[in-house]
Amino acid sequence: MHILIIEDDLALGSALQQALKQEGISSEWLRRAADAPHSFAGEGWDCVLLDLTLPDGSGLTLLRHWRHRGCLIPIIVITAQSALADRLAGLDSGADDFLVKPFATSELISRLRAVLRRYAQQASEVWTVGDLQLEPKGYRARLQNTELHLSPREFHLVLELAREPGVVIPKGVLAQRLEPLGEALDFGAIEVHISNLRRKIGAQRIRTVRGVGYMLTA
Repeated sequence: MHILIIEDDLALGSALQQALKQEGISSEWLRRAADAPHSFAGEGWDCVLLDLTLPDGSGLTLLRHWRHRGCLIPIIVITAQSALADRLAGLDSGADDFLVKPFATSELISRLRAVLRRYAQQASEVWTVGDLQLEPKGYRARLQNTELHLSPREFHLVLELAREPGVVIPKGVLAQRLEPLGEALDFGAIEVHISNLRRKIGAQRIRTVRGVGYMLTA
């Protein structure tokens, strides 16, 4: 999981990054609205933590801009504004969830997993695609109730495909999501991992769309 944090408070931003890192979640941290992306096309973030009060603009304006452009990425608003009107404004503008400062980092992590689960159209912490089951929190995978022994890279790869089953994920997007903080993974390396994954979960479950990418099927 790779998270974009937009928060101007130095202490909170640093604490958020540390808490996410302890959960195995990578992140990038921006402090100004001007530095925020105009869209998320081709980006590797799975979710945005967005402060509403930024030194050079309103987080609410950013939120509305992204949704107006068709951005579907999950967005959790974090703010000290606790009034009902503020919460409703954030949710009505397209936020997936709302956290009032101060909050426990354990609650934030739980809400992150919940919005990502809903984004992947999964009803529980165990993601199901046909007879394949994935547990993102525990890094476990089962096929027809038999435990699979996947490498960390293989698990991350199948999880990325499982976020949108039945949808072709371009190789470039996978390459960036698998190495969100470094140089994008080489396409040849992705092909090797896909080949190994097919041997373990069945070749028919991962479809190749030549020249585009891969799709996980049920």
